[in-house]
Amino acid sequence: MTILRQPTRAGVRDAAAKIARVLPSTPLFASEIKGVSVAFKAESLQPMGAFKIRGALHRLTALDDAARTRGVVAFSSGNHAQGVAWAAKRLGVAATIVMPHDAPRVKREATLALGAEVVGYDRATESRELIAARLAEARGATLVPSFDDPWIIEGQGSAGLEAAAQMEAAGLGSPTRVVAPCGGGGLAAGIALALPEAAITVVEPEGWDDMRRSLEASWIEPVGPNPPPTACDSLMTTRVSQLTFDVLSRRDATGVAVSEAEIATAQRWAAERLRLVVEPGGAAALAAVLAGKVAMEAGVLVVLSGGNVDLAAYGRALIPLPQAEGDHAKHGGGGLR
Repeated sequence: MTILRQPTRAGVRDAAAKIARVLPSTPLFASEIKGVSVAFKAESLQPMGAFKIRGALHRLTALDDAARTRGVVAFSSGNHAQGVAWAAKRLGVAATIVMPHDAPRVKREATLALGAEVVGYDRATESRELIAARLAEARGATLVPSFDDPWIIEGQGSAGLEAAAQMEAAGLGSPTRVVAPCGGGGLAAGIALALPEAAITVVEPEGWDDMRRSLEASWIEPVGPNPPPTACDSLMTTRVSQLTFDVLSRRDATGVAVSEAEIATAQRWAAERLRLVVEPGGAAALAAVLAGKVAMEAGVLVVLSGGNVDLAAYGRALIPLPQAEGDHAKHGGGGLR
């Protein structure tokens, strides 16, 4: 795909203004962890349950009338799918989504309910990018990648501007460090553009931490062969894009990896302390903070990026682990809007 423009902070501001006319701000919560007040941006409370609605809305509203008539094609395991489907329905645009056969049922059904066509593929043997590109070419539709797109990155960055304003209004000061889940890096890159004074830490599941390794190596490192299973379907990106890598590399972003047990602990903590349902991928940043993998300081902002859970798997995550019992007495909680 030829990129005709680069994502910019001005583009993030434009996206934020556009999104504010359509979507209410998601709440900001505050809770104390290890004696430090931490802010949490609850993107899990978006209308379709994840931050992806931001980039999708910014991208689709940038299409001209002729492009809208021809429709859009996207590929996603679920959250980007729902974001594109939601924006397309609002704008009267036909949307086709390429989704893996093993995508969470709740995400697939929600995408269909929003009026999108779903085309399935085998995650292990087929390329979603190739399938989507062929569909887009055959239909004359616009391809809407989940992160490798300047409008998508700018739209996701609006969450950072929104959170920063909420933190200031709540007396929490400016964000000094943003901790964000990372699949392809669109959210983290957008926030890096939005908040140039804040340090950026990306968080990925163990074995899928290609952005962390790429930032450390100073070139893109794909996920290795036979990566381990993970509950974080939204973070299973095998190779980050040059666009997102470049933005995060220029900002000297750092990365950490979290285990499946740490992610489940974070889901449970969010339910107990913030009264929030957060999906595994959406809880990755919180997992890193709770596990002590991120330096605690005033002004830490954690993004809870999605809340679209499989109920059976979520129920299992809520069962306390014996070694975690008693930890919760160390933490306090509260909410702010």
